[in-house]
Amino acid sequence: MPHSMSYTVHEIAQMLKVSKLTVYDLIKKGELRAYRVGKQMRVDGVELEAYKQRGQRYEATAYYGEALSESRLISHRAAAPLPSSQLVITGHDACLELLSKHLERENKSIRPLRSFVGSMEGLIALFHGDAHIVSTHLFDGDTGEYNLPYIRKLLVGLPYMVIHVAARSAGLYVQPGNPKGIASWTDVAKPDIMLVNRERGSGARVLLDEQLRINGLKREVLHGYGNEETTHLAVAGQVGSGQADVGVGIEKVAYAVGIDFVPLMQEQVDLVVLKQPEHMPWIDILLQVLRSAAYREELMAIRGYDTSRTGEIRMEA
Repeated sequence: MPHSMSYTVHEIAQMLKVSKLTVYDLIKKGELRAYRVGKQMRVDGVELEAYKQRGQRYEATAYYGEALSESRLISHRAAAPLPSSQLVITGHDACLELLSKHLERENKSIRPLRSFVGSMEGLIALFHGDAHIVSTHLFDGDTGEYNLPYIRKLLVGLPYMVIHVAARSAGLYVQPGNPKGIASWTDVAKPDIMLVNRERGSGARVLLDEQLRINGLKREVLHGYGNEETTHLAVAGQVGSGQADVGVGIEKVAYAVGIDFVPLMQEQVDLVVLKQPEHMPWIDILLQVLRSAAYREELMAIRGYDTSRTGEIRMEA
């Protein structure tokens, strides 16, 4: 490893074979010294080599089922105080990039750090104190409700707030002209349909799995169920290139890629934060930003969002 080089959080995560959230946690604890270049955190090669030589090892949970099992055995650990007002915001959606920009604009001391993980992994990170603002869009087939059933189960005993960001249309990406005539969740299981899936723990993956369960379909009959991508854009790209016939995603990405979209759900995107005394100053700023005309107008300019309830507190525990 060239000691004169510096590395991004993503590069370090790949080298150490851990998640980016774990790397952020090491930086927060001072076990990896990092510095900022613009909005990006970097670590020098010599610092990374020194950490490795100290023999410290951290593991990231790759599958949310294992994390849920582990969470029953350990005590709740509150989120760590924010060093230099850094906020780890998890999720992929464009509304979060917009939120990061507005938070920094509203208060110059706030330094948002983006972590591109799925909804379930984000909630687990919040439980363990490795994230501060978690976006989630998890559909529960038993209640027909978004997010709250999962949050109640995962954050038992913790004080939290659920804040609505936006509603958006979710459904199926299909090739231009929809040559396979895909119109419903059950069509995904047809023998001549090739699927491209999202990673486990993502909102799109949970939505598909719940719809399969509701409709009595076995995932084993789906062609391409194990073909995973980590973003809506990557899923849409596979459909657009003809490598797959269908994928689960959100409407605005279909327009960006130039493929067709079959709307099937109106999903709720919420933010979850822990209501701890040291967090309340930036939570107040967060609510102020979400409820501002400037944020809502910019979000409305991106096709596919309903902002009529943006900034509404859905639940406090």
